[in-house]
Amino acid sequence: MILGLIVIGGFVLLMLIGVPVTVAIGAGAIIGLYWAGFGDMGIVVPQQILDGAAKPALLAIPFFVLAGNLMNTIGLTDRIFNFCLALIGHFRAGLAYVNVVASLLFAGVSGAATADIAGLGQLEVKAMRERGYSPQFSAALTVATSLVGPIVPPSISLIVYAWLANQSVARLFLAGIIPGILVAISFILYIRVVSIWTPMPREKRASISDIRRATLEGLPALIAPAIILSAIIFGFATATEAGVIACGYSLLIGLFYRTVTWKGVRDALTESAVLSSLIMMIIGVSQIMGWLFAFEQVPQAFASGILEAISKPWVFMAFTIVLLVIIGCFMEATPAKIILLPLLLPAADAFGIDRVQFGMVITLALLLGIATPPLGVGLYLMSAVSGVRFEKLAISILPLLIPPIVVLILLATVPEITLWLPNLIMGPQ
Repeated sequence: MILGLIVIGGFVLLMLIGVPVTVAIGAGAIIGLYWAGFGDMGIVVPQQILDGAAKPALLAIPFFVLAGNLMNTIGLTDRIFNFCLALIGHFRAGLAYVNVVASLLFAGVSGAATADIAGLGQLEVKAMRERGYSPQFSAALTVATSLVGPIVPPSISLIVYAWLANQSVARLFLAGIIPGILVAISFILYIRVVSIWTPMPREKRASISDIRRATLEGLPALIAPAIILSAIIFGFATATEAGVIACGYSLLIGLFYRTVTWKGVRDALTESAVLSSLIMMIIGVSQIMGWLFAFEQVPQAFASGILEAISKPWVFMAFTIVLLVIIGCFMEATPAKIILLPLLLPAADAFGIDRVQFGMVITLALLLGIATPPLGVGLYLMSAVSGVRFEKLAISILPLLIPPIVVLILLATVPEITLWLPNLIMGPQ
Protein backbone atom coordinates (compact mmCIF):
# COMPACT_ATOMS: atom_id res chain seq x y z
CA MET A 1 0.00 0.00 0.00
CA ILE A 2 2.91 2.35 0.75
CA LEU A 3 4.24 1.71 -2.76
CA GLY A 4 0.88 2.72 -4.25
CA LEU A 5 0.86 5.97 -2.28
CA ILE A 6 4.42 6.77 -3.40
CA VAL A 7 3.65 6.11 -7.07
CA ILE A 8 0.35 8.03 -7.13
CA GLY A 9 1.80 10.81 -4.98
CA GLY A 10 4.73 11.24 -7.37
CA PHE A 11 2.38 11.25 -10.34
CA VAL A 12 0.04 13.86 -8.78
CA LEU A 13 2.97 16.08 -7.80
CA LEU A 14 4.33 16.02 -11.36
CA MET A 15 0.86 16.82 -12.75
CA LEU A 16 0.47 19.78 -10.39
CA ILE A 17 3.72 21.35 -11.58
CA GLY A 18 2.61 21.08 -15.21
CA VAL A 19 4.42 17.97 -16.45
CA PRO A 20 2.58 16.36 -19.44
CA VAL A 21 0.35 13.50 -18.34
CA THR A 22 2.26 10.80 -20.28
CA VAL A 23 5.59 11.84 -18.76
CA ALA A 24 4.03 12.15 -15.29
CA ILE A 25 2.58 8.63 -15.44
CA GLY A 26 5.82 7.12 -16.73
CA ALA A 27 7.97 8.98 -14.19
CA GLY A 28 5.65 7.99 -11.33
CA ALA A 29 5.85 4.35 -12.40
CA ILE A 30 9.65 4.46 -12.67
CA ILE A 31 9.84 5.95 -9.16
CA GLY A 32 7.75 3.00 -7.99
CA LEU A 33 9.98 0.50 -9.78
CA TYR A 34 13.05 2.04 -8.19
CA TRP A 35 11.42 2.00 -4.74
CA ALA A 36 10.44 -1.67 -5.18
CA GLY A 37 14.03 -2.55 -6.07
CA PHE A 38 13.71 -3.48 -9.74
CA GLY A 39 17.17 -3.25 -11.25
CA ASP A 40 16.33 -4.24 -14.83
CA MET A 41 14.12 -1.25 -15.68
CA GLY A 42 15.66 -1.09 -19.15
CA ILE A 43 13.83 -4.33 -19.88
CA VAL A 44 10.68 -3.95 -17.78
CA VAL A 45 9.71 -0.44 -18.95
CA PRO A 46 9.73 -0.94 -22.76
CA GLN A 47 8.27 -4.43 -22.40
CA GLN A 48 5.28 -3.16 -20.42
CA ILE A 49 4.74 -0.17 -22.74
CA LEU A 50 4.55 -2.48 -25.75
CA ASP A 51 2.41 -4.99 -23.87
CA GLY A 52 -0.07 -2.29 -22.87
CA ALA A 53 -0.40 -0.68 -26.30
CA ALA A 54 -0.48 -3.93 -28.30
CA LYS A 55 -3.82 -5.24 -27.02
CA PRO A 56 -6.12 -6.38 -29.87
CA ALA A 57 -9.14 -4.89 -28.08
CA LEU A 58 -7.62 -1.41 -28.46
CA LEU A 59 -7.26 -1.59 -32.25
CA ALA A 60 -10.75 -0.13 -32.58
CA ILE A 61 -9.70 3.22 -31.09
CA PRO A 62 -7.74 4.65 -34.09
CA PHE A 63 -10.54 3.72 -36.48
CA PHE A 64 -13.29 5.36 -34.41
CA VAL A 65 -11.10 8.45 -33.99
CA LEU A 66 -10.61 8.57 -37.77
CA ALA A 67 -14.33 8.03 -38.43
CA GLY A 68 -15.21 10.99 -36.19
CA ASN A 69 -12.65 13.23 -37.89
CA LEU A 70 -13.83 12.20 -41.36
CA MET A 71 -17.44 12.99 -40.46
CA ASN A 72 -16.34 16.38 -39.18
CA THR A 73 -14.40 17.00 -42.40
CA ILE A 74 -17.30 16.17 -44.72
CA GLY A 75 -19.69 18.52 -42.90
CA LEU A 76 -21.98 16.12 -41.05
CA THR A 77 -21.99 18.45 -38.03
CA ASP A 78 -23.82 21.11 -40.09
CA ARG A 79 -26.32 18.53 -41.37
CA ILE A 80 -27.06 17.23 -37.86
CA PHE A 81 -27.55 20.79 -36.58
CA ASN A 82 -29.82 21.77 -39.48
CA PHE A 83 -31.91 18.61 -39.03
CA CYS A 84 -32.49 19.36 -35.33
CA LEU A 85 -33.21 23.03 -36.06
CA ALA A 86 -35.85 22.18 -38.65
CA LEU A 87 -37.51 19.67 -36.33
CA ILE A 88 -37.62 21.44 -32.94
CA GLY A 89 -36.30 24.98 -33.49
CA HIS A 90 -39.79 26.53 -33.46
CA PHE A 91 -40.33 25.82 -29.76
CA ARG A 92 -39.55 28.47 -27.17
CA ALA A 93 -35.84 28.08 -26.31
CA GLY A 94 -35.73 25.98 -29.47
CA LEU A 95 -32.04 26.55 -30.17
CA ALA A 96 -31.17 25.42 -26.64
CA TYR A 97 -33.10 22.20 -27.29
CA VAL A 98 -31.33 21.89 -30.64
CA ASN A 99 -28.00 22.15 -28.80
CA VAL A 100 -28.93 19.19 -26.58
CA VAL A 101 -30.36 16.95 -29.30
CA ALA A 102 -27.56 17.75 -31.77
CA SER A 103 -24.98 16.84 -29.13
CA LEU A 104 -26.76 13.53 -28.50
CA LEU A 105 -26.83 12.71 -32.22
CA PHE A 106 -23.26 13.89 -32.80
CA ALA A 107 -22.15 11.73 -29.86
CA GLY A 108 -23.19 8.71 -31.91
CA VAL A 109 -20.73 9.86 -34.56
CA SER A 110 -17.72 11.08 -32.59
CA GLY A 111 -17.90 9.35 -29.20
CA ALA A 112 -15.84 12.04 -27.46
CA ALA A 113 -16.76 15.14 -25.43
CA THR A 114 -13.89 17.26 -26.74
CA ALA A 115 -14.85 16.34 -30.32
CA ASP A 116 -18.36 17.61 -29.64
CA ILE A 117 -17.03 20.91 -28.26
CA ALA A 118 -14.64 21.37 -31.17
CA GLY A 119 -17.00 20.05 -33.86
CA LEU A 120 -20.38 21.52 -32.87
CA GLY A 121 -19.16 24.15 -30.42
CA GLN A 122 -18.51 27.05 -32.78
CA LEU A 123 -21.62 26.35 -34.83
CA GLU A 124 -23.98 26.11 -31.84
CA VAL A 125 -22.59 29.05 -29.89
CA LYS A 126 -22.56 31.32 -32.95
CA ALA A 127 -26.15 30.41 -33.86
CA MET A 128 -27.41 30.95 -30.30
CA ARG A 129 -25.63 34.30 -29.92
CA GLU A 130 -27.02 35.57 -33.22
CA ARG A 131 -30.54 34.80 -32.01
CA GLY A 132 -30.27 36.61 -28.68
CA TYR A 133 -28.97 34.02 -26.23
CA SER A 134 -26.26 35.21 -23.85
CA PRO A 135 -22.73 34.15 -24.86
CA GLN A 136 -22.09 32.66 -21.41
CA PHE A 137 -25.24 30.49 -21.44
CA SER A 138 -24.63 29.37 -25.03
CA ALA A 139 -21.05 28.30 -24.32
CA ALA A 140 -21.85 26.72 -20.94
CA LEU A 141 -24.74 24.70 -22.40
CA THR A 142 -22.52 23.39 -25.20
CA VAL A 143 -19.88 22.23 -22.71
CA ALA A 144 -22.50 20.58 -20.51
CA THR A 145 -24.26 18.75 -23.34
CA SER A 146 -20.92 17.46 -24.66
CA LEU A 147 -20.88 15.10 -21.64
CA VAL A 148 -23.19 12.82 -23.62
CA GLY A 149 -20.37 11.96 -26.08
CA PRO A 150 -18.38 9.32 -24.19
CA ILE A 151 -21.56 7.62 -22.90
CA VAL A 152 -23.43 7.05 -26.15
CA PRO A 153 -21.95 4.42 -28.51
CA PRO A 154 -19.53 4.34 -30.20
CA SER A 155 -17.44 5.53 -27.27
CA ILE A 156 -13.65 5.40 -27.06
CA SER A 157 -13.88 5.68 -23.28
CA LEU A 158 -16.13 2.60 -23.08
CA ILE A 159 -13.77 0.62 -25.33
CA VAL A 160 -10.92 1.36 -22.91
CA TYR A 161 -13.09 0.35 -19.96
CA ALA A 162 -14.12 -2.89 -21.70
CA TRP A 163 -10.45 -3.80 -22.07
CA LEU A 164 -9.58 -2.91 -18.47
CA ALA A 165 -12.60 -4.60 -16.89
CA ASN A 166 -12.65 -7.60 -19.24
CA GLN A 167 -16.17 -6.78 -20.43
CA SER A 168 -17.93 -7.00 -23.79
CA VAL A 169 -17.72 -3.83 -25.89
CA ALA A 170 -21.19 -4.53 -27.30
CA ARG A 171 -22.67 -4.89 -23.80
CA LEU A 172 -21.15 -1.59 -22.69
CA PHE A 173 -22.31 0.17 -25.85
CA LEU A 174 -25.87 -1.03 -25.17
CA ALA A 175 -25.58 -0.01 -21.52
CA GLY A 176 -24.72 3.54 -22.57
CA ILE A 177 -27.82 4.19 -24.68
CA ILE A 178 -30.38 4.78 -21.91
CA PRO A 179 -28.02 6.82 -19.67
CA GLY A 180 -27.10 9.01 -22.65
CA ILE A 181 -30.76 9.64 -23.45
CA LEU A 182 -31.46 10.35 -19.76
CA VAL A 183 -28.69 12.96 -19.64
CA ALA A 184 -30.16 14.63 -22.74
CA ILE A 185 -33.69 14.57 -21.26
CA SER A 186 -32.41 16.04 -17.99
CA PHE A 187 -30.94 19.00 -19.89
CA ILE A 188 -34.18 19.49 -21.83
CA LEU A 189 -36.17 19.57 -18.57
CA TYR A 190 -33.67 22.04 -17.10
CA ILE A 191 -34.01 24.34 -20.13
CA ARG A 192 -37.81 24.08 -19.96
CA VAL A 193 -37.81 25.16 -16.31
CA VAL A 194 -35.31 28.00 -16.86
CA SER A 195 -37.23 29.29 -19.90
CA ILE A 196 -40.29 29.90 -17.68
CA TRP A 197 -38.70 32.96 -16.06
CA THR A 198 -35.86 33.71 -18.49
CA PRO A 199 -36.85 35.11 -21.91
CA MET A 200 -35.64 32.77 -24.66
CA PRO A 201 -36.41 33.20 -28.37
CA ARG A 202 -38.09 30.76 -30.70
CA GLU A 203 -37.38 30.17 -34.37
CA LYS A 204 -39.80 30.35 -37.26
CA ARG A 205 -41.52 27.00 -37.83
CA ALA A 206 -39.88 25.14 -40.70
CA SER A 207 -42.02 24.19 -43.68
CA ILE A 208 -42.71 20.56 -44.56
CA SER A 209 -40.32 20.83 -47.51
CA ASP A 210 -37.57 22.25 -45.25
CA ILE A 211 -38.05 19.41 -42.76
CA ARG A 212 -37.99 16.85 -45.58
CA ARG A 213 -34.80 18.31 -47.04
CA ALA A 214 -33.06 18.54 -43.65
CA THR A 215 -34.06 14.94 -42.87
CA LEU A 216 -32.74 13.61 -46.17
CA GLU A 217 -29.47 15.52 -45.74
CA GLY A 218 -29.04 14.42 -42.12
CA LEU A 219 -30.19 10.82 -42.56
CA PRO A 220 -26.72 9.38 -43.34
CA ALA A 221 -25.37 10.79 -40.08
CA LEU A 222 -28.42 9.64 -38.11
CA ILE A 223 -28.16 6.00 -39.17
CA ALA A 224 -24.38 5.74 -38.72
CA PRO A 225 -24.57 4.78 -35.00
CA ALA A 226 -27.26 2.19 -35.76
CA ILE A 227 -25.07 0.59 -38.43
CA ILE A 228 -22.03 0.47 -36.13
CA LEU A 229 -23.92 -0.83 -33.10
CA SER A 230 -25.92 -3.43 -35.04
CA ALA A 231 -22.77 -4.81 -36.66
CA ILE A 232 -21.17 -5.35 -33.23
CA ILE A 233 -24.23 -6.63 -31.34
CA PHE A 234 -25.41 -9.13 -33.92
CA GLY A 235 -21.93 -10.51 -34.51
CA PHE A 236 -21.41 -9.23 -38.05
CA ALA A 237 -18.23 -7.42 -36.99
CA THR A 238 -15.89 -6.94 -34.06
CA ALA A 239 -15.45 -3.47 -32.57
CA THR A 240 -12.33 -2.99 -34.69
CA GLU A 241 -14.10 -4.08 -37.88
CA ALA A 242 -17.03 -1.80 -37.02
CA GLY A 243 -14.55 1.09 -36.75
CA VAL A 244 -13.28 0.28 -40.25
CA ILE A 245 -16.88 0.14 -41.50
CA ALA A 246 -17.51 3.57 -39.95
CA CYS A 247 -14.49 5.01 -41.79
CA GLY A 248 -15.60 3.55 -45.11
CA TYR A 249 -19.15 4.74 -44.53
CA SER A 250 -17.90 8.27 -43.81
CA LEU A 251 -15.96 8.36 -47.07
CA LEU A 252 -18.98 7.08 -49.03
CA ILE A 253 -21.16 9.82 -47.54
CA GLY A 254 -18.54 12.42 -48.46
CA LEU A 255 -18.40 11.12 -52.03
CA PHE A 256 -22.20 11.08 -52.28
CA TYR A 257 -22.53 14.70 -51.12
CA ARG A 258 -19.32 15.72 -52.94
CA THR A 259 -17.88 17.26 -49.78
CA VAL A 260 -14.82 15.03 -49.44
CA THR A 261 -11.48 16.42 -50.62
CA TRP A 262 -7.94 15.06 -50.63
CA LYS A 263 -6.90 17.85 -48.26
CA GLY A 264 -9.76 17.03 -45.90
CA VAL A 265 -8.89 13.33 -45.86
CA ARG A 266 -5.21 14.13 -45.32
CA ASP A 267 -6.02 16.46 -42.43
CA ALA A 268 -8.35 13.87 -40.88
CA LEU A 269 -5.66 11.19 -41.16
CA THR A 270 -3.06 13.48 -39.60
CA GLU A 271 -5.28 14.53 -36.70
CA SER A 272 -6.34 10.93 -36.10
CA ALA A 273 -2.75 9.67 -36.13
CA VAL A 274 -1.68 12.30 -33.59
CA LEU A 275 -4.64 11.72 -31.26
CA SER A 276 -4.47 7.92 -31.54
CA SER A 277 -0.73 7.96 -30.85
CA LEU A 278 -1.31 10.09 -27.76
CA ILE A 279 -4.02 7.74 -26.48
CA MET A 280 -1.93 4.62 -27.11
CA MET A 281 1.14 6.20 -25.51
CA ILE A 282 -0.87 7.02 -22.40
CA ILE A 283 -2.18 3.46 -22.31
CA GLY A 284 1.33 2.08 -22.81
CA VAL A 285 3.01 4.01 -19.99
CA SER A 286 0.01 3.42 -17.72
CA GLN A 287 0.58 -0.31 -18.20
CA ILE A 288 3.88 0.05 -16.31
CA MET A 289 2.01 1.39 -13.30
CA GLY A 290 -0.71 -1.25 -13.58
CA TRP A 291 1.85 -4.05 -13.82
CA LEU A 292 3.77 -2.73 -10.82
CA PHE A 293 0.58 -2.48 -8.75
CA ALA A 294 -0.40 -6.03 -9.68
CA PHE A 295 3.10 -7.39 -8.93
CA GLU A 296 3.13 -5.75 -5.48
CA GLN A 297 -0.56 -6.70 -4.84
CA VAL A 298 -1.52 -3.06 -4.30
CA PRO A 299 -5.15 -3.57 -5.55
CA GLN A 300 -5.76 -6.31 -3.01
CA ALA A 301 -4.37 -4.15 -0.20
CA PHE A 302 -6.44 -1.17 -1.37
CA ALA A 303 -9.62 -3.28 -1.57
CA SER A 304 -9.00 -4.67 1.93
CA GLY A 305 -8.57 -1.15 3.28
CA ILE A 306 -11.76 0.03 1.56
CA LEU A 307 -13.75 -2.92 2.92
CA GLU A 308 -12.51 -2.23 6.43
CA ALA A 309 -13.40 1.47 6.23
CA ILE A 310 -16.65 1.17 4.24
CA SER A 311 -19.38 -1.36 4.94
CA LYS A 312 -22.15 -0.35 2.51
CA PRO A 313 -22.09 -0.39 -1.33
CA TRP A 314 -23.77 3.04 -1.62
CA VAL A 315 -21.07 4.62 0.55
CA PHE A 316 -18.41 3.08 -1.71
CA MET A 317 -20.25 4.41 -4.78
CA ALA A 318 -20.43 7.90 -3.25
CA PHE A 319 -16.72 7.78 -2.40
CA THR A 320 -15.87 6.65 -5.93
CA ILE A 321 -17.98 9.37 -7.56
CA VAL A 322 -16.48 12.19 -5.49
CA LEU A 323 -12.95 10.87 -6.06
CA LEU A 324 -13.39 10.56 -9.83
CA VAL A 325 -15.08 13.94 -10.29
CA ILE A 326 -12.11 15.57 -8.56
CA ILE A 327 -9.60 13.57 -10.60
CA GLY A 328 -11.54 14.23 -13.82
CA CYS A 329 -10.98 17.97 -13.34
CA PHE A 330 -7.28 17.70 -14.14
CA MET A 331 -6.80 14.31 -15.80
CA GLU A 332 -8.16 12.77 -18.99
CA ALA A 333 -10.54 9.85 -18.52
CA THR A 334 -8.29 7.26 -20.20
CA PRO A 335 -5.23 7.54 -17.91
CA ALA A 336 -7.51 8.01 -14.89
CA LYS A 337 -9.26 4.73 -15.64
CA ILE A 338 -6.04 2.85 -16.32
CA ILE A 339 -4.51 3.99 -13.03
CA LEU A 340 -7.55 3.75 -10.75
CA LEU A 341 -9.58 0.83 -12.09
CA PRO A 342 -7.11 -1.85 -10.90
CA LEU A 343 -7.59 -0.34 -7.43
CA LEU A 344 -11.36 0.20 -7.52
CA LEU A 345 -12.59 -2.91 -9.38
CA PRO A 346 -11.66 -5.47 -6.67
CA ALA A 347 -13.56 -3.40 -4.11
CA ALA A 348 -16.56 -3.02 -6.47
CA ASP A 349 -16.57 -6.79 -7.02
CA ALA A 350 -16.46 -7.38 -3.26
CA PHE A 351 -19.54 -5.17 -2.82
CA GLY A 352 -21.36 -7.08 -5.58
CA ILE A 353 -21.55 -4.11 -7.97
CA ASP A 354 -21.99 -5.14 -11.60
CA ARG A 355 -18.99 -4.14 -13.71
CA VAL A 356 -21.16 -2.79 -16.53
CA GLN A 357 -23.05 -0.53 -14.12
CA PHE A 358 -19.79 0.49 -12.46
CA GLY A 359 -18.31 1.36 -15.84
CA MET A 360 -21.14 3.76 -16.67
CA VAL A 361 -20.93 5.40 -13.23
CA ILE A 362 -17.19 6.04 -13.36
CA THR A 363 -17.38 7.20 -17.00
CA LEU A 364 -20.00 9.86 -16.22
CA ALA A 365 -18.22 10.84 -12.98
CA LEU A 366 -14.96 11.47 -14.84
CA LEU A 367 -16.88 13.39 -17.52
CA LEU A 368 -18.29 15.75 -14.91
CA GLY A 369 -14.72 16.71 -14.12
CA ILE A 370 -14.29 17.95 -17.71
CA ALA A 371 -16.95 20.60 -17.08
CA THR A 372 -16.18 21.37 -13.42
CA PRO A 373 -14.36 24.62 -12.60
CA PRO A 374 -11.68 25.66 -11.96
CA LEU A 375 -9.71 22.95 -13.79
CA GLY A 376 -12.20 21.39 -16.23
CA VAL A 377 -10.45 20.97 -19.58
CA GLY A 378 -13.75 21.33 -21.48
CA LEU A 379 -14.18 24.84 -20.10
CA TYR A 380 -10.76 25.93 -21.36
CA LEU A 381 -11.46 24.42 -24.79
CA MET A 382 -14.85 26.12 -25.06
CA SER A 383 -13.38 29.44 -23.90
CA ALA A 384 -10.88 29.22 -26.77
CA VAL A 385 -13.55 28.15 -29.29
CA SER A 386 -16.22 30.70 -28.31
CA GLY A 387 -14.19 33.66 -27.06
CA VAL A 388 -16.14 33.73 -23.77
CA ARG A 389 -13.93 34.54 -20.78
CA PHE A 390 -13.16 31.52 -18.64
CA GLU A 391 -14.36 33.21 -15.43
CA LYS A 392 -17.81 33.93 -16.85
CA LEU A 393 -18.04 30.46 -18.37
CA ALA A 394 -17.10 28.82 -15.05
CA ILE A 395 -19.92 30.64 -13.25
CA SER A 396 -22.51 29.87 -15.95
CA ILE A 397 -21.71 26.14 -16.03
CA LEU A 398 -22.45 25.50 -12.33
CA PRO A 399 -26.28 25.20 -12.51
CA LEU A 400 -25.94 23.14 -15.70
CA LEU A 401 -24.04 20.47 -13.77
CA ILE A 402 -27.16 19.65 -11.73
CA PRO A 403 -28.94 17.56 -14.45
CA PRO A 404 -26.02 15.14 -15.09
CA ILE A 405 -25.38 14.85 -11.34
CA VAL A 406 -29.00 13.74 -10.85
CA VAL A 407 -28.59 11.15 -13.64
CA LEU A 408 -25.30 9.98 -12.11
CA ILE A 409 -27.03 9.38 -8.76
CA LEU A 410 -29.73 7.38 -10.57
CA LEU A 411 -27.12 5.26 -12.36
CA ALA A 412 -25.37 4.54 -9.05
CA THR A 413 -28.55 3.59 -7.19
CA VAL A 414 -30.67 1.90 -9.89
CA PRO A 415 -28.62 -0.79 -11.71
CA GLU A 416 -31.50 -1.61 -14.09
CA ILE A 417 -30.99 1.69 -15.93
CA THR A 418 -27.70 0.42 -17.34
CA LEU A 419 -28.31 -3.34 -17.24
CA TRP A 420 -31.84 -3.69 -18.63
CA LEU A 421 -31.08 -3.13 -22.34
CA PRO A 422 -27.89 -5.26 -22.57
CA ASN A 423 -29.58 -8.07 -20.60
CA LEU A 424 -32.65 -7.86 -22.85
CA ILE A 425 -30.71 -8.09 -26.11
CA MET A 426 -27.66 -10.16 -25.12
CA GLY A 427 -29.00 -12.01 -22.09
CA PRO A 428 -27.72 -11.82 -18.49
CA GLN A 429 -24.00 -12.26 -17.89
